[in-house]
Amino acid sequence: MLTLERATPQQSVQTGCCTHCGEEIPNEDFQLDGQLFCCQGCMMVFQILQENGLSNFYDIDPKAAFSLKGQSKETFEYLDDPDVRKKFIDFSDGKMARVHFSLPQIHCASCVWLLEQLGRLDERVYRSQVNFLRKEVHITFDEKRLPLSKLATLLSRIGYKPLIRLADTTTTKVATDRSLAIKIGVTGFLFGNIMLFSFPEYLGLEVGADTLLKKYFSYFNLILGLPLLLFSGWSYLQSAYLGLKQRQLNIDLPISIGILALFGRSAFEILSQSGAGYFDSLAGLLFFLLLGKWFQQRTYHQLSFDRDYKSYFPLAATLIRPNGTEQVALDRLDTGDRVLVRSGELIPADGILGKGAARIDYSFVTGESDPVEVAEGAEVFAGGRQTGAAIEVVLTKKTDQSYLIQLWNEKVFTHKGDSLRMGRLADQAGRSFTILILLIAFSTLAFWLWTNPALAMDAFTAVLIIACPCAVALAIPFTFGNVLRLLARKGIVLKNTDSLEALQSVTHIVFDKTGTLTEKQKGEVVFTTELTEESRSWIRSLVHHSAHPKSRKIEIQMGAGKRLEVVDFRELTGKGIEGIIDGHKIQIGSSTFTNQPKEQEGTHVCIDGQLLGSFQTRSIIREGLGELLSSLRTDHKISLLSGDDEREADRFRALFGTEAQLLFRRNPTEKLRFIERLQAKGEVVLMVGDGLNDAGALKQADVGLVVTDDSNDFTPAADVIAKGHELTALARVIRYARASRKLVYAAFGIALLYNLVGLSYAVQALLSPVVAAILMPLSSLTIVLFGVGASSLLAYRMIKISSEINKSHK
Repeated sequence: MLTLERATPQQSVQTGCCTHCGEEIPNEDFQLDGQLFCCQGCMMVFQILQENGLSNFYDIDPKAAFSLKGQSKETFEYLDDPDVRKKFIDFSDGKMARVHFSLPQIHCASCVWLLEQLGRLDERVYRSQVNFLRKEVHITFDEKRLPLSKLATLLSRIGYKPLIRLADTTTTKVATDRSLAIKIGVTGFLFGNIMLFSFPEYLGLEVGADTLLKKYFSYFNLILGLPLLLFSGWSYLQSAYLGLKQRQLNIDLPISIGILALFGRSAFEILSQSGAGYFDSLAGLLFFLLLGKWFQQRTYHQLSFDRDYKSYFPLAATLIRPNGTEQVALDRLDTGDRVLVRSGELIPADGILGKGAARIDYSFVTGESDPVEVAEGAEVFAGGRQTGAAIEVVLTKKTDQSYLIQLWNEKVFTHKGDSLRMGRLADQAGRSFTILILLIAFSTLAFWLWTNPALAMDAFTAVLIIACPCAVALAIPFTFGNVLRLLARKGIVLKNTDSLEALQSVTHIVFDKTGTLTEKQKGEVVFTTELTEESRSWIRSLVHHSAHPKSRKIEIQMGAGKRLEVVDFRELTGKGIEGIIDGHKIQIGSSTFTNQPKEQEGTHVCIDGQLLGSFQTRSIIREGLGELLSSLRTDHKISLLSGDDEREADRFRALFGTEAQLLFRRNPTEKLRFIERLQAKGEVVLMVGDGLNDAGALKQADVGLVVTDDSNDFTPAADVIAKGHELTALARVIRYARASRKLVYAAFGIALLYNLVGLSYAVQALLSPVVAAILMPLSSLTIVLFGVGASSLLAYRMIKISSEINKSHK
């Protein structure tokens, strides 16, 4: 539908167009300050935007607004029903809630801008974030002051009425877009019938009744050509148009020009009776384009089938069994399971607090750092990190239905670093390619119009089709997508292709020590004095509530036995833990934390302020660490940041070398500041940590890598999650990432070679549009096969991904 330009306030009365949406005004019933509107809804939205200083909405895209004429009013009171509300709320801590709505009206940059400014329309909205591709908005708001029904009404008032289908809340479904399959079917039907009506032309029938038959059949083709243009080819035309509106040249522009050229020339020939037109070529072009798009989507989905949350979160949860506890993968958790969540661990799925005093840090979800106290029987949500003593949670949802799976792609955990993003290179390559092809196409058209006009249109459209830069656009998603898949099989899971691109540019690697370079569950722990069974039970009970690797080692050393109730448990990251047991204050930690002389080494145990003794630990360094660090030193600067003391400084200095910087007794804030100083010097930093007390540094670094073994170490600030036994492959993984970039360049070269060969025929008018339409998907297939095949072969050679290695790690 053609939409008129939105009239300015001065033009509104003169043009008879609505000031808000630009549509024609049937009467002058709706006026505001001398401006005309087509309906009450448009006038109200305009007034709201003006009163809240959001008139920039019109500046971003003058055609962004749409008419609200005839839109039904809805109050959404049913959303305040507790049972209904629970189905829509993603997260709630009693003060702040987060919800997502489907908004089909989202269609341009202005929509995104306006919806992300909701906080200026209502102060009770804290944050709103739009997912443009899924046409969804995620809103964090004050649930005490703003009922969910009022929030939905606010969206409806500004023209974005939420699409609410209660049936969709009962089960979790993956939306399937069938429109492409329908388009292929319709286009195939049109293609076949147009070829049927073109038989007189194919057979060369020129005289008598056959001429009349040929004439009518050409008219039938013209009629069938209309749905070809307006239905089959509409997505290409729309994409090119939106790109031009944003002053961008996308890869659909040359395709659209070819489609319009074929349709226009064919319609002219048929209506003027100067020829039969090229509707068979147009139908063939669109059919093979759509078939190629279907193939691309299907292949990409097949490549990505195992890159779901099961791969993104290779962490385990502690499942409570009748005879003890067991570490299980997230995909094995089910509703009704009871899981143990220790201090520092994330809640793996939504549930009910079954036992313990919960002090949950929901900063990963809401951005608020203050822990929330939750009583037994109350709801807790996936993604919250327990900061107090260990708790037991009865799951009410599976992990794949919880908010945790959305956290990793939150904007707050996305690194900027535009200079590192190869996606910008792809965009630039596509634009340059489009400009070059348009110059060649119009030069070809001009040449043949001068020398042989009969061949001009064929040559022009063939150039536009054969030189489509789709193959260039496919190089990155298919090559890098396969790289991500292969690395996930290796036990190294990257968030997305941006993380892979950033990994290629790393210049400085910073390591945490405990739990990262050392084995978390291994290591010799020796207490300096004899312990009574009562003392053992106190220590065992206290460390049971902490997820720190050293606590896990001490608990193993204390052996099996009775665990007592811990009151007022507290853990200070990098310092120690404390709590009240049987009326006694138990402290385990550093000399500073336990108020002991600094010359005292080890992890001290104090009971009611009196030193009981100390744990002396010697960590076990991961196998192959020396070779890893030696390999990394050739191409990178390396550093060590640790919250532990300097007892093992000499040991790690021998591994890191004399040029590396080793810093001990660093708290999380000091680690983050160290990363910032490196970046200020121009370094591209990879932070490698265990995810428990390195979240700030991981988030600040250009690439954050979390090492996980069998405990709940996931942090949304990570870009990469690596299983512990694969850390020593890091140097080879970085080299593989860099080599994969060369594969993309090679794919660009193949696409360029293909286009040079094809263009050499097209500019000479030796290549018909329909043949070009067949060859173009074949070029895409070549790029796909090269990207997948070459990256797979490279993975086998560089990081030794094979069935034998996979079996050895199972």
